[in-house]
Amino acid sequence: MDDTFARFGLPGEPGTEEFWAAAATPAPLPDGAGGWTTLFLWRGSPASIGFESWSEPVPLRRWGDTDCWYAEVAMPARLRVTYQFRTADAAYADPFNPVGAGGDRSIAATPDAPAQPHWPAVGADGVLPLPRTRLRWTSERLGGRRTVRVHPAGGGGPVVLLLDGDDWLYLHPAMTAFDSAVAQGDLPPVTLVFVPARDREAEFACRPALWEAIRDELLPLVAESGVPADRDRLVVAGQSLGGLSAMYAALEFPGLVSGLACQSGSFWWAPGAQDLADPMGGPVGGAVAARLRERADLSGLRVAFDVGEHERRMLPHCELVETLAEQAGATVRVSRSPSGHDRAGWRHALLRDVSWVLAGGGGPAAGPPHAHG
Repeated sequence: MDDTFARFGLPGEPGTEEFWAAAATPAPLPDGAGGWTTLFLWRGSPASIGFESWSEPVPLRRWGDTDCWYAEVAMPARLRVTYQFRTADAAYADPFNPVGAGGDRSIAATPDAPAQPHWPAVGADGVLPLPRTRLRWTSERLGGRRTVRVHPAGGGGPVVLLLDGDDWLYLHPAMTAFDSAVAQGDLPPVTLVFVPARDREAEFACRPALWEAIRDELLPLVAESGVPADRDRLVVAGQSLGGLSAMYAALEFPGLVSGLACQSGSFWWAPGAQDLADPMGGPVGGAVAARLRERADLSGLRVAFDVGEHERRMLPHCELVETLAEQAGATVRVSRSPSGHDRAGWRHALLRDVSWVLAGGGGPAAGPPHAHG
């Protein structure tokens, strides 16, 4: 038989039961140039692979007249990426990959991507545990009702607001990961508050309404819930537009926020930028850099910045904000994760950076001020 599949360790003729019984993908092989050739398999109808932010969709090829569809995808060194199979009418997780992200997504990692301790492998059929405490937040400032989950990891401690909280509840098992990190001594006890977004572009833009609502409505609800929580130390963790919003909160609500874990912040953002043909093509650092250049004083603030090393167009915006934040007096940690603009890559940085922010200036959890991981 052709060695297309045999070289990836798959026995038997493609499409046979022997072949499918042994199927386990993604299957990577070194490409001889420092990267990886990775095999993906799909059984059934025509489909393509949709990758989150890293690549354009990759069409699958059919093997003869069998039900075997496949693609050999060139991947760079150090990559962790979310993907799904897309057919004419639906999207599916990879049935041959045990590492999922919600019901219709999977996660692929090249062998040289660092491990992500504390994050369990959850398949497409897995049901993630939810915090017991559920708050009904009816917001006068934002409008509408939201369900906010609260979890005291390790018995509770400083409040950690997880922006885009539903993603960390239903796609990635943050509650389980934080519990594991606390239990193993990699993180102090914290009280997680999963803050859902209804309109990300409106709420996470540089406007005060969200943070006024969090300060005046949500945090009092947390205090009244009976869950142990130290509201005197508030850490905000946000990604993408959530990272932008976290930095805005530190700038405009300095008495509220004590630390930030900011992954791939959308620091290209400026009023109207999202309506442009090239939103990232505007002034480097966008509105946040402009505000930092004014008279920002971030002394006393700890900020952990992370961005994916494959996010080439994001890097200049993030690098400028990192530099300006440090010049404004913040204690800054900078790292680069082996990913694109993808929550699969932000997972490890979330735990590591919250730990560093709460370490308050040292200890083995803090790590170096500039790091890759």
